[in-house]
Amino acid sequence: MSDFYTMGIETSCDDSSVAILKNDREVLVNLISSQIDIHALFGGVVPEIASRKHLEAINPLIEKALADTNLSYEDIDLISVTKGPGLMGSLLVGISAAKGLSLATNTPLIGANHMQGHICANYLSNKDLEPPFISLVVSGGHTYLCKVNSYTDYEVIGKTLDDAAGESFDKVARKIGLGYPGGPKIDKLAKEGNKDAIDFPRVMLEKGSYDFSFSGLKTAVLNYAHKLEQRGEEVNKADLAASFQEAVVDVLVDKSMMLLKETGLKTLAVSGGVAANSRLKERLKEECDKEGIKFYHPSVILCTDNAAMIAMAGYLNYKNGAVDDNFMKVYPNLEL
Repeated sequence: MSDFYTMGIETSCDDSSVAILKNDREVLVNLISSQIDIHALFGGVVPEIASRKHLEAINPLIEKALADTNLSYEDIDLISVTKGPGLMGSLLVGISAAKGLSLATNTPLIGANHMQGHICANYLSNKDLEPPFISLVVSGGHTYLCKVNSYTDYEVIGKTLDDAAGESFDKVARKIGLGYPGGPKIDKLAKEGNKDAIDFPRVMLEKGSYDFSFSGLKTAVLNYAHKLEQRGEEVNKADLAASFQEAVVDVLVDKSMMLLKETGLKTLAVSGGVAANSRLKERLKEECDKEGIKFYHPSVILCTDNAAMIAMAGYLNYKNGAVDDNFMKVYPNLEL
């Protein structure tokens, strides 16, 4: 039986990425061209700049991915590209490149959900992970708590009602002068602070709810800092970062454990950009160990936006019978 090669293309936000997956879970190459330095100048992602940078990066990345693996266009069996959610202009660059390749080489094309990709990142880092399990997806723009029934069947149990966890990290980081991206910088600074110094709210919503709301927490943090500034007092940035981070982590951990107990499942996998947060991983592992639950998380590079996870998602969907054509559209607000 010959090997099956899937090329993944990811351009949903500010990272251009191309990867090649061999068969099921073997990543041959996962190239990422980051735009962080550019967008940091503006305190966040500028959509027009992001799409222009994707245009510059995508073709060289495709050529390098093939060169690094000694493969040719004819060797690629499937092209998987992010179709949403994400920035309209950025998504269009990736989809246009994928469509062009598909037409030129007569290779099957499939559009992947970026959030499904984050879930699938765990399959690449953890070869033994199999459904069913509970998945906590925490990224810059989305927070999902879902039940993974099979490799292609996802049941969303809870999601963010306003600000996502990652979005809150960025806004708080900007307020205290840490800059963009906020997640890694707050994680680092929090290690120097006291997580119990400031009692920020833990918004659990109504009893039994698995939805998330971080807008109130974000506002509480901003108001706290603003009041100190008005009184001419200095903000202890390390304590604020640690206390804010702990409030976010408490909610994410509590709701995840609550769902695990309700469903009786014994496996939890966290993914998305915020899954790289050291405190979140530490707390989840502690709680899972107490309850005899297996805990999985991707490698740090697979927590970020990357094409390897998109290749994995596309491969699983294709093997389940899904396929797209060259009339595939972009879905900026695509839900899981």
